[in-house]
Amino acid sequence: MTVGRVHSFESMGLLDGPGIRNIVFLQGCNLRCLYCHNPDTWACNGGTEYTPEQLLKKIVRFKPYFEKSGGGVTFSGGEPLLQYNFLIEALKLCKENGIHTAIDTAGVGMGNYEEVLKYTDLVLLDIKHYDEIKYKEITGRDNSEFKKFLEALKNSNSKVWIRHVVVPGINDTKEDVLALCEYIKDIPRIEKVDLLPYHVLGVNKYDVMGIEYRLKDLQPMSKEKAEELKAFLKENWKSE
Repeated sequence: MTVGRVHSFESMGLLDGPGIRNIVFLQGCNLRCLYCHNPDTWACNGGTEYTPEQLLKKIVRFKPYFEKSGGGVTFSGGEPLLQYNFLIEALKLCKENGIHTAIDTAGVGMGNYEEVLKYTDLVLLDIKHYDEIKYKEITGRDNSEFKKFLEALKNSNSKVWIRHVVVPGINDTKEDVLALCEYIKDIPRIEKVDLLPYHVLGVNKYDVMGIEYRLKDLQPMSKEKAEELKAFLKENWKSE
């Protein structure tokens, strides 16, 4: 019997895909991003166990709400791709029940990406950095696994929303935005690109868990700088 570990749920999400979303946060992540605001999702043995069938029962209760808005379910994390057997079964059940599916991922799982993407309508792809060295500085590991997922994504039929966290002093220049545009230009079916300004929400979790927050002296990005970079992106990103 396939069993997955779920960290938490959000029943009326508005930011993680089109329409109103039922968001399932899966437990476990193998990245340790400098700015992660959910360190409580890192441990793979945390959360609550569900079978795909139990999870579906919970999701379909909200179907009348998200169906009217063109919404659906988004599997987030942690990193949902780490639990690929559970994710595949849950995605299949959702598709069988006419539910729009999305995964919010950094593309660093344990393989079987082609099978996951067969049942995924939309991928919210978190691009950590376009540069391999900076990628490792941010995440703590190289981007070889991300490249494998990216290749599978290019060969799939899933639509794509790009997400990129902008961190002061790391990737907050117009040159960085241009480099990002160049990096993603060969990814098909991109519908939108979002720059997400660095924030400090969730930093208190580190204190509670006794973990050092490595960017503790870094201030959040100003609203003015964030809007400037978003406007620059809009001028320079031309989707197909």
